[in-house]
Amino acid sequence: MLKHTDIWRAIDLLANRHGLSPSGLAKRGGLDPTTFNKSKRTTPDGKLRWPSTESIAKVLEATGSSFTEFVNLTSGDATLPEPTPAALRRVPVIGYAQAGAEGYFDDAGYPSGTGWDELEFPHVTDEHAYALEISGDSMEPVYRDGDIIIVAPSASLRRGDRVVVRTRAGEVMAKQLSRQTANRVELVSLNRTHPDRSLAMNEVSWIARIVWASQ
Repeated sequence: MLKHTDIWRAIDLLANRHGLSPSGLAKRGGLDPTTFNKSKRTTPDGKLRWPSTESIAKVLEATGSSFTEFVNLTSGDATLPEPTPAALRRVPVIGYAQAGAEGYFDDAGYPSGTGWDELEFPHVTDEHAYALEISGDSMEPVYRDGDIIIVAPSASLRRGDRVVVRTRAGEVMAKQLSRQTANRVELVSLNRTHPDRSLAMNEVSWIARIVWASQ
């Protein structure tokens, strides 16, 4: 029989395997960032609180993990690794609105030109990676105003990835990749009050995967 601590340990392990905090895992699954916080695991009067099956299903889908993998993580033999200091890398960063302006990216979608600030971030291996500071509420609840996202233009793409797309007209959007063919890309809005998008590939300047987000 699964214990309360087994389920929550599995969530912590799943987050750790993807370089995320429990809050970051919740955000990747489109949940409220506090869903998996340690303070939410018991009620104020000490009763055990369990994560919903829906929330688990969402983060499994968002991380490309199977239910069998999750069950394996609930094993008593599965433990969180000892934390090690994360290597810091200096990454160019601009405001989200600036990303639509000319001169910040080359034809491949790599950062170029001047006007970039720099910040230090952990867990960044792509030498072409850059950061965008989110503005507005169009990506809530996944990304909120002021959040920093790391974009890796060299990373491979697969269905379900969160991506930043820049059109040839200069529009920049953060969406979830639903489908991509040689001729078209289908995108799902992170904020369900905003429409999904379907773009012909000849309308797209570049598309790059979001690999990290500040908490």
